[in-house]
Amino acid sequence: MKILVTGAAGFIGYHLCEKLVKLGHEVCGLDNINGYYDINLKMARLKQLGIHEVFEHKVAISQLHGENFTFIKINLEDQVYLPILFKQHKFDAVCNLAAQAGVRYSIEDPMVYVESNIVGFMNLLECMRHNDVKKLVYASSSSVYGLNDKIPFSTNDNVDHPISLYAATKKTNELMAHTYSHLFQIQTIGLRFFTVYGPWGRPDMAMFLFTDAILNDKPIKVFNNGELSRDFTYIDDIIEGIVATLIDNNTSERPLYSLYNIGNSKPIKLLDFIEAIEKSTGKKAHKEMLPMQPGDVEKTWADVSPLIESYSYNPVVDIQVGVPNFIKWYKDYYLKQ
Repeated sequence: MKILVTGAAGFIGYHLCEKLVKLGHEVCGLDNINGYYDINLKMARLKQLGIHEVFEHKVAISQLHGENFTFIKINLEDQVYLPILFKQHKFDAVCNLAAQAGVRYSIEDPMVYVESNIVGFMNLLECMRHNDVKKLVYASSSSVYGLNDKIPFSTNDNVDHPISLYAATKKTNELMAHTYSHLFQIQTIGLRFFTVYGPWGRPDMAMFLFTDAILNDKPIKVFNNGELSRDFTYIDDIIEGIVATLIDNNTSERPLYSLYNIGNSKPIKLLDFIEAIEKSTGKKAHKEMLPMQPGDVEKTWADVSPLIESYSYNPVVDIQVGVPNFIKWYKDYYLKQ
């Protein structure tokens, strides 16, 4: 297949591109490489894919994979160059992982989220509609569940009460996808990601922040006094789930519109997660206990049974394996530079 992956320089996007190319697909990666976090990390991911230079609005060809992986720097909301890209490349499917991420930052700078996550998503849907691309897998988020206190979280639950603008934009994406599935017969599959961690992870995520602080003898911020649980999910399990939905031979038997949770389905206490990092680093954390942050939730827990039933999803990596894998990568990348 010829697949467009947006957010290709991001954490999940990079891993997905690696996997798809390995499976023999032709992948075009797209990213705007914004400065929300360290651009050097984004460029280092692209170098792993054989992209050493990026050009605005111009396709770069991988020095490692040749035409099987190409990359272009574009904003998703660019209504001039994104349509040109779609006309030039007859994509079989799109996986949209591009978004302005971060719950807390969405409180500080909400307009960035509207531009990227809503206007950008709309532009992508329009490009698919006008170029007859009939399959979209896109990233939603567990944050859409908001203050839902029924656990585990199910895609049948009401999600009309988001508590951050980030969550509201992801819920908006789901509604827009439904509209385009209904009107234009585009198959859309929304994946509500639960807390993803692993090598090449984002610097604003708990796994990275805790490891960085512990190894550098700095205090770690533990919100809600440690009374938090997260459905921590290792990157390899997430990628297997995305690939299963994206590369699917039974498309004609599937509904045009669907939503799935994608997580580990085993919530882990934040303090247990920190303990696993301590064990793997051989260092104790200096914990700074803080109250709950605005926009945060106390517990996340994914009901992934529909994804298991429909796509044989099978998360297998627990934190005793996943945490050491991340710490090894962190040391290789940051401590050997």
